[in-house]
Amino acid sequence: MARNRFAPDFDPDCGDTSLSSARHDIVIGRWQGVRDLMRVTGADWLARGHRVRTLAQACTGSSTAESWLAAEPYSADALLLRAATETARAFNLAITAGRGVPIDQDRVDAAVTACLQAAEAYLDDPTPWISLISVSRLYSAGVRRQELARWWDELHQRDPYSVEGHLQILHYYSARWHGTHGLMYDFARDAAGVAPPGCGLPVLVQYARVEEYRYALDTAQGNRASVGLGQHWDNDGAVNDVRRTWQRWIMGRQEDEDIEPGELRDLNYLAHGACNAGIEDIAVALLRMGGPRATRTPWSYTGDPEHQLVKWRKELRLRS
Repeated sequence: MARNRFAPDFDPDCGDTSLSSARHDIVIGRWQGVRDLMRVTGADWLARGHRVRTLAQACTGSSTAESWLAAEPYSADALLLRAATETARAFNLAITAGRGVPIDQDRVDAAVTACLQAAEAYLDDPTPWISLISVSRLYSAGVRRQELARWWDELHQRDPYSVEGHLQILHYYSARWHGTHGLMYDFARDAAGVAPPGCGLPVLVQYARVEEYRYALDTAQGNRASVGLGQHWDNDGAVNDVRRTWQRWIMGRQEDEDIEPGELRDLNYLAHGACNAGIEDIAVALLRMGGPRATRTPWSYTGDPEHQLVKWRKELRLRS
């Protein structure tokens, strides 16, 4: 009998079944399930951030966030979802407009205002500050350095090791937005350097490497042959970065500690780096940790995600 072919599971909820149920409620026009989910999530900042960002994307084409806020105008969770939804809508407009095309700054202002209102409603919550830093990229000239620093301080005080929060700053500092490759890598390595064992911050360097590749590909207008990054994934620095991230993040975790849904994308970035760097032992371990669960990024930046995952598992002799 032929063995079943491996098929990655690109569940947008990353295996969070409670989130899947709440997202279904949005599809049928109900907000009560979303409210209940956010209530039980509480101050689990990793889960809260992952859930609200996923729910916000589901809300962009509906009035669910607005309906909930109209029914419960003083709900901190409703204000948070409205802020995240406005942020997602602003980014969707930017993507539709195309790279380098400015969008309506009133839309960005509205998202910023919503984020600040959500931050005031739940003072301990780092999540609206993450959305705020994220949407600030959409200002054509960025934001004043002092303002960005203040927002960053607010986030850092609430969740100093937030991978998502650091990632939004990394994007802001990237050459695609308001910085340079050097500034982006410096920030990623500085954050990795202060991360305690078991913390995911070292994976920021993998995000930076993927971002540099994407920027080069965009500049070359999709012509991979002219990108000039022949050793981008497997030079000595790239290999060492993967090994350091593995040691500090994965090896620093408790042996029985599962990968949370909000960490699955980070795991895929490190697995992608290990595969392309040719570090077989680490690549095998990471792909086993993820099992069938996978995220489309960063695999989608270097080809078809499913094809790549199937190919690497075959080359690494991993059973389905």
